[in-house]
Amino acid sequence: MSKRMKQALLLALKVTVSGFLLTLVFRKAGLREVLDQFSSMDLRLFALASLLYVVAIFASAMRWQQLLEGRHQLGRVFSLYMIGSFFNNFLPGAVGGDAVKAYYLYKDTGKGGSSIGSVFMDRYIGFFGLLSVGLVSGLIAFSELKTIGMQWMVPSLFIGFLAGSVVFFRLRIGRRFSAVSDFYDYFHRVIRDKPAVLKAYLLSLVIQVLTASMVACVGLGIGQRLSFTELFVFVPIIIIITMVPLSISGLGVRESAFVVLFGLTGVSPHAATSISFIWFLSIAAASLIGLVEYLRYRRRPPAA
Repeated sequence: MSKRMKQALLLALKVTVSGFLLTLVFRKAGLREVLDQFSSMDLRLFALASLLYVVAIFASAMRWQQLLEGRHQLGRVFSLYMIGSFFNNFLPGAVGGDAVKAYYLYKDTGKGGSSIGSVFMDRYIGFFGLLSVGLVSGLIAFSELKTIGMQWMVPSLFIGFLAGSVVFFRLRIGRRFSAVSDFYDYFHRVIRDKPAVLKAYLLSLVIQVLTASMVACVGLGIGQRLSFTELFVFVPIIIIITMVPLSISGLGVRESAFVVLFGLTGVSPHAATSISFIWFLSIAAASLIGLVEYLRYRRRPPAA
């Protein structure tokens, strides 16, 4: 089977999963009820959510710059991050945003292992920050989570993440390949720069607060005041679930997770579905900046 055929089949599978899950969600939530919530959305809060996303991307660019050992200007790194966001949200069946960022960074540096390594490290620290927020928030809201049987969800994910990290980095899987060997060399070099790693981690915490604020804005926009547990425990879990590459831009998976988790605290299915969709749309709207940056970036000379 050719590579193009495999990609087509994978895309067809993702479309099928998204379509199936969205059908189930709309049957439970009611399409008319969801559309009514859409029409009631306060556009000022929608714009604020999009603005918060751009700020979060800027903070993400600052984090990535820390891991690039200060060799790239922040404006250029921010541009690459916005391009990656555009690809993730508008061309999910073509090339992943992280692959695009690594490719253009490689064009600038000519170093494949460190380019891939920096993108991976950026994601890795971001994921660690995401789990940290979920874990601490879960401890704060432990009694409420225990009532609905969710008290061990985030701790289990955190332990699994740590165990996977130990196996991957201790065994140096795939180190026989030169690019992978360069990746491990980069990782171990950067991890020794404790001030840079600490700054990157703290920026990850800021990004998670901005993400929760986005969801809070969307909820307020349709008259839903979301709780601490929903914003700082459930949203991190939803983000983790959406990372699994089984659908188109997380469509269907994200909405299902919102309906199930937010439903545990009394949010109606149509409100949860609306929050999920509008949150995604606010991100997609802000990601259009990435298209402009992509067109500009292709005309720029490589960075020194």
